[in-house]
Amino acid sequence: MADFPPLEEWTEQARQWLAARLPLQDRSIRDRSARTWGEGSDDVAVFHAMTREEEGRLIRNIMDWQREKFDAGYGAITWPREYGGAGLPSSYARAFRRVEAGFATRGHHETPNVSINLVGNTIRVVGSEEQKARFLRPLLRAEILACQLFSEPGAGSDLASVTTAAVRDGDEWVLNGQKVWSSGALFADWGEIICRTNTTVPKHQGMTAFLLPMNLPGIDVRPIRQMTGGASFNEVFLSDVRIPDELRLGPVGDGWKVALTTLGFERGGSGEVRGGTYRDVLALARWLGVTSDPVVRQTLARLYCGHQALALTARRAAARARAGGPPGPEGSVGKLLFTRQQKAISDAVEALLGARVTADTGEWGTFAWSAFLLGAPGNRIAGGSDEIQHHIIGERILGLPREPSPTA
Repeated sequence: MADFPPLEEWTEQARQWLAARLPLQDRSIRDRSARTWGEGSDDVAVFHAMTREEEGRLIRNIMDWQREKFDAGYGAITWPREYGGAGLPSSYARAFRRVEAGFATRGHHETPNVSINLVGNTIRVVGSEEQKARFLRPLLRAEILACQLFSEPGAGSDLASVTTAAVRDGDEWVLNGQKVWSSGALFADWGEIICRTNTTVPKHQGMTAFLLPMNLPGIDVRPIRQMTGGASFNEVFLSDVRIPDELRLGPVGDGWKVALTTLGFERGGSGEVRGGTYRDVLALARWLGVTSDPVVRQTLARLYCGHQALALTARRAAARARAGGPPGPEGSVGKLLFTRQQKAISDAVEALLGARVTADTGEWGTFAWSAFLLGAPGNRIAGGSDEIQHHIIGERILGLPREPSPTA
């Protein structure tokens, strides 16, 4: 049996380490349902709305903090020691997250999360030993960033229909095509890309995954402006981009399995989620003085149940990942729970605020919710649409008959 330090003692040491480096988080941010209404930020946006310079500064600050944590043993708590992790159980990681939440850190952004929890975990599961040695420590220490290059204009949720081509030329592959909705591609050093390598076999069998340096000639990254104001998504064009075969991730033709591995970690909810929460809706209801209304109380109870179901499902997914297993059904179930919770929050806010959410009158905590209402529907597509999750659960988990194909 592994010899771990006592959890309570380890947690107190982590608290002291954090206290020596960071100020305490404002109580209204630690417990948003107990905040003094009208004080601090009322930002509940799902997506950042920053300039490229502002977003770059935020990402650099987060990378600096991740390196500091990693060097102290807190940046990869559950990862194996051979990759620079602490090799501790998931209970230690949860304890650290709880303690860290009490301090004002350097902010949150999806790109470092994608780099470590999605691309890093995928390399850990399917990468070669050489790839693990080359990439895992730099990713965990935030020395490099990575993005996903999966979706295409004609292959969003139907990922098996990708047409971006990778043609073998000796010991190299030549890539041509277009990817879209790639978060953080402007700031990424590497991309995990899924390409079509064989057009003569069933489409799921003709895909291959690669690790792509984002600074190569022939790569053009263009930001996509979102209706919420930001441009955190990007489209990526590839024209005769050459990469060595050593950057192939998994066997030729196994791109579908690699993609499902990454999406499983994404759907498992590994990381910080921006936007409004159950606690924000509770704070809003308290400010409006409607928490004694039976209909509002029923709505809040449903939101609380959804909040707890999400937390427990994410914990199950994390436990499976920490044990070294591939993503399981928790990923698709958790993804559906998450988007349903965001829809329920949107409905609750619309009912509570009415017209106040549609016009910016300067009133704190009202119009700010419009950024959540506009951004939340995007999560029903990201990481595999809700419809795809229903198919996965029905066909692959429950064993139900496949849906008839319109092209059959």
